[in-house]
Amino acid sequence: MTSVASSAPFFGRRVVAAAFVLAVFGWGIGFYGPPVYLQSVREARDWSVVLVSSAVTLHFLVGAVVVANLPALYGRFGLPTVTKTGAVSLAVGILGWAVAQSPWQLLLATVLSGAGWVAMGAAAVNAIVAPWYAVRRPAALSMAYNGASIGGVVFSPLWVAAIAALGFPLAAAAIGAVMVATIWFLADHVFRHTPQSLGQKQDGGIPSSAAGATAEAGPPVLAGRLLWRDRRFLTLAAAMALGLFAQIGLIAHLFSLLVPVFGGAAAGLLMGLATAAAIAGRTLVGWLMPAGTDRRLVACASHLVQIAGSLALLFAGGADTVLLVAGVLLFGAGIGNTTSLPPLIAQVEFSKADAQRVVPLIVAVGQGTYAFAPAVFGWLRTLSPAEGSAVFVAAALIQAAAIALFLAGRKS
Repeated sequence: MTSVASSAPFFGRRVVAAAFVLAVFGWGIGFYGPPVYLQSVREARDWSVVLVSSAVTLHFLVGAVVVANLPALYGRFGLPTVTKTGAVSLAVGILGWAVAQSPWQLLLATVLSGAGWVAMGAAAVNAIVAPWYAVRRPAALSMAYNGASIGGVVFSPLWVAAIAALGFPLAAAAIGAVMVATIWFLADHVFRHTPQSLGQKQDGGIPSSAAGATAEAGPPVLAGRLLWRDRRFLTLAAAMALGLFAQIGLIAHLFSLLVPVFGGAAAGLLMGLATAAAIAGRTLVGWLMPAGTDRRLVACASHLVQIAGSLALLFAGGADTVLLVAGVLLFGAGIGNTTSLPPLIAQVEFSKADAQRVVPLIVAVGQGTYAFAPAVFGWLRTLSPAEGSAVFVAAALIQAAAIALFLAGRKS
């Protein structure tokens, strides 16, 4: 049986495609959806923006707690079961957003949605793809993570149209049912397989390279709390958290800052181009990054591009359309890499066993941090409500701090 299976086409390609679909649903419903849900709940219940915004923050904070424990959940229940449970929890939670009649019901719904979506988020995608690739992992992960960007492109307008046509409860039920059915199928037919179960090798059996060997061998395992004393881990987690904080905070307010200049339709199109730039940036890094490259330096370069974008937005002064477009595209080019590069850094800097702990933990730290970004940047925006200069300055400074942390964690 093993010899027959090993002669079959490399199954890892199907895994990447399935992880791409998982990311589309995970980010489309669990990440890009909450801002739309917020507006729908406010309109339907006439609740305060503080209350509903707090629900969004709780959604991400609960997810941070769960994602930190994903390795333990996978070990106890298996990846397919955890993924199915996450999809069901997310679907039920979003339906709860739609039908909640009191604040406590809304907060309960956010616990379910927040716990569910991270089983379809960044750490989950890494856990699904990593067993199949070592040398080619950067390209494989970049392709899978592009599903996150596509999720935003597809689901942001889809939610708005579906809620307008069907109402929030029916739209949530329909989209949730499609998601659960799709993820259930993928879990049963794709995610349950491993290279060992099919008699295959990582990367389809291509010869190992220094990059692959480093990923598999790595330094000694950091048992227990030693990981939290490790300079590489601390700088990686903090750098990812700061990068995401700056990114989420700016994006949360960028559309409304562009509308006075471009109008609603053109501003929406420009935000779509930022997503396209994110896909292009992530794909180029994944496919063109040479083996053995210092991936922390690549992350620094990506943040430098985003800093250039923030400065272009700043110098535009809320009026120069050329600088505004350039700023959005430059900032967008690094959006995807902020999520995909840290797991790739973990691959080469930690042992295989530690990397399985590091990735969920840095994602958890990042998510727990960026949950507060929209509110903080909203306060900063009050300092320069028209052109948002304080927002752009803050984004550039925070990303500069992320660069400093990436550099601080390099081998001496």
